[in-house]
Amino acid sequence: MFRIETEVDKERSLLLRSLLREANAAASPVLGELRGTPADQHVPLQVWMLDEDGALVAGLDAYTWAFWLHVDMLWVAEPHRGAGLGSRLLAEAERIAHEEHECRAARVETWDFQAPGFYRLQGYEVVSVIPDYPPGIKEFTLTKRLA
Repeated sequence: MFRIETEVDKERSLLLRSLLREANAAASPVLGELRGTPADQHVPLQVWMLDEDGALVAGLDAYTWAFWLHVDMLWVAEPHRGAGLGSRLLAEAERIAHEEHECRAARVETWDFQAPGFYRLQGYEVVSVIPDYPPGIKEFTLTKRLA
């Protein structure tokens, strides 16, 4: 006999994550070899651009895992868009990921109204497009090999 519960449970969520990681490591030799190494850790990577008063004008929030840079957010304040700040932040994150974390590639997800063109100009290639995510918007996943 089983029962279904739907409440949010942080302890069960952590247990579920652990059990799934164990199952994945057992099923995949690649993930098994990765398990327990420094590359198996999610390491935060953030790059900030501040003005002379210390106010945030641009920022990038990412993490490294499994020799990949995962860019979660990149934002540039409206008055400074087009000045190359986003390119500088992304280049610095890629440099740190490659040189300090041995990352071989980077990935990012962005919506059609955000920055797929920007990432293409930075050498990223579209690997997937999800239409209507959310309805009326396309989500792009782009990747880039880091040298």
